Amino acid sequence: MPTMTATTTATLTDRELRAIVALVYEKSGITLHEGKRELVAARLQKRLRQLGLSSHQAYLNRLAADKTGEELTILLDAIATNHTSFFREAQHFAFLRDQVVPGLADKVARAGTVDAWCAAASTGEEPVTIAITMLEAGIERFRLLSSDLSTKALAVARQGTYKIDRVQGVPHPLLRKYFQRGLGEQEGLARVVPEVRRLIEYRALNLIAMERIDRVFDFIFCRNVMIYFDKAVQQRVVSMLERHLAPGGYLFISHSESLNGITHEMQWVGPAVYRRSAQ
Repeated sequence: MPTMTATTTATLTDRELRAIVALVYEKSGITLHEGKRELVAARLQKRLRQLGLSSHQAYLNRLAADKTGEELTILLDAIATNHTSFFREAQHFAFLRDQVVPGLADKVARAGTVDAWCAAASTGEEPVTIAITMLEAGIERFRLLSSDLSTKALAVARQGTYKIDRVQGVPHPLLRKYFQRGLGEQEGLARVVPEVRRLIEYRALNLIAMERIDRVFDFIFCRNVMIYFDKAVQQRVVSMLERHLAPGGYLFISHSESLNGITHEMQWVGPAVYRRSAQ
């Protein structure tokens, strides 16, 4: 089979596209519509060149032959969209501070620790924002599980280091308090302080492949991920998240998402915020 040169571009056929779309949906729940052809082709082109493959079918054959699952992880990393920012949809962090934290303070006094989950952590901006919000509200004893499908995004999150332009949305007093400015070779970078990083546990998790993890949570953020799922997958994910909420726990979804048409027993308590019964 001819290898791919630096200038060769493999054509993505309809059959290959359908096979990739079906595989991505089966393994991640992400729905790729016909209009995503250019996105799929562009994101896989680099990988084909790295492997010296001349067609997407050859890549599909490689995926099928890889029993380790490593190539599938690379595929999903390439397809996943990881757009995020600090204090994105800021109303939710105000709600967390003003409506959720007062009840959690009582739990800290009784049980010692708050458990939270950021279920679509991407490159880490959202879990860092959650941790800062909790600390600023006076909650210092908490565990924040932060998960994502993309191992590439999680590697960035674990580093906790961002270009200066990525932290521009952080209010200046918080930027000075919770970020270290890079010097010398690190000029132009900002790193989350160790006091915040140590509160966050990063873990690679696939929301559609899991039934239960090791604990329940006082609140869960799962934002800007269900927009990539159809209703069947949304139902599956919401049911799983609801099982992981402690009684009285809160679920935050994105303002661009909705639970309309999804069966659940949570109560709407604010824009894109739902609460499980305390009973």
